[in-house]
Amino acid sequence: MDSQSFGSPENERPRDPVSGRSGTTPEGRPRRGLLRRILNRIFPKAPDFFRLLEEQAEMMVHSVQLLVKYMETGDPEVGRLVKTDEHAADTLKARNLHLLNEAFTTPFDREDIYRAIANLDHVVNYCKSTVNEMDILKLEPDAHMLAMAQELLRGAQSLREGFASLKRSPAKAQEYAHGGRKAERRIEKLYRQALADLFQGDDYLNMFKRREIYRHLSNAGDRLARAANTLHDIVVKIS
Repeated sequence: MDSQSFGSPENERPRDPVSGRSGTTPEGRPRRGLLRRILNRIFPKAPDFFRLLEEQAEMMVHSVQLLVKYMETGDPEVGRLVKTDEHAADTLKARNLHLLNEAFTTPFDREDIYRAIANLDHVVNYCKSTVNEMDILKLEPDAHMLAMAQELLRGAQSLREGFASLKRSPAKAQEYAHGGRKAERRIEKLYRQALADLFQGDDYLNMFKRREIYRHLSNAGDRLARAANTLHDIVVKIS
């Protein structure tokens, strides 16, 4: 019996379920739109990791700006904003790490992207822990805290510019990475001076309380330097 008497003609081509059009050309080749969708499913478009790192750096700068304002005013409302910012930064970090884990390809070393995200977020974490401990220990900001926070902001702004220029001008990004490392060295110098001024007299309880805050700010500077070193590593690898 003729097979065409049952069902569709033997030469009928599969149809696209969305458009209803045949999935192949009259010559039997896959249509371009269908082929593109198949390729996109197999090789999904990679996120813009240059932009994601820039956003993470922008979040860091915003948190450090709030920290500086807190050190200038001691305003509890500003302190609350620092803590809220840290939660927003964690959300951004989680999103970026998820995109990194899901990405089929990355424009540069996957581990470097992870380190950059993590270290930029750690700076924000130290902003929050600084304010938290000042609340717990009932400490008011002093000149040393303000000076260290201001230097941290300079370094954070330098890194933000570095990550923003990474794609279009790696050489410029390298300069900004150097600026971030210089800021960390200045923070460490301010930290040692703060300790030298602090450990005089006999108010030991106040000494140990304030030393904890100075240490948090110094640690934030360390994380800033690690992020700067990661930016430098990325520049070397893509140049």
